[in-house]
Amino acid sequence: MGEWMMRKRMVYFTSIAVLVAIGVFVFNKTTRAGYESAEYKVIESDGNFEVREYPDLMLVATSTKIDAQGRDGSFMKLFRYISGANESEQKISMTTPVFMENDKADSEVQMGFVMPKEVAVEGVPSPTGADVDVRKRSGGRFAVLRFSGRLNKKLAKESETKLRTWMESKGLAADDSPEASGVESASYDPPFTPGPLRRNEVLIRLK
Repeated sequence: MGEWMMRKRMVYFTSIAVLVAIGVFVFNKTTRAGYESAEYKVIESDGNFEVREYPDLMLVATSTKIDAQGRDGSFMKLFRYISGANESEQKISMTTPVFMENDKADSEVQMGFVMPKEVAVEGVPSPTGADVDVRKRSGGRFAVLRFSGRLNKKLAKESETKLRTWMESKGLAADDSPEASGVESASYDPPFTPGPLRRNEVLIRLK
């Protein structure tokens, strides 16, 4: 009798755990789907690896010391901008992803929010807050690796190494010209999303 009850409890708690996991997954997908996302065209797909073509994108961005989570306040500076800290006092919708671009010296990272297409067309209002500016992310082809987990410098670097290995196997060369940006990482989910359900990417511009 005791063994039967134990099995029944295990089935019950397993079912609850599965239902919670499904609920979190569905909620996360719904939340992500509620945001406008930067457009791109997939040129080649190989599992979690892709070659994408991006159009020009307008970003509101800030520069800071390296911190993939923006603990120095970068995220909040940008969030205040879209909440109205701009010359038009315009509230701007959040979009995905949040881009983080390491410069080639690997000494600082630039965090950027993609402006919604409508705002980009009508004109991006100038920031009124400190250390925030509007800039264009030039379009082009990028090699991309998609991965899960809570994004940090170590995970981003490991993913970059995997992406460069894949690029080499495909005969793809990174754009190493002086005007080319450094390696980018991108995050698509709000902070409360569990690591296994998070969508992250690392992107390298191609020649």
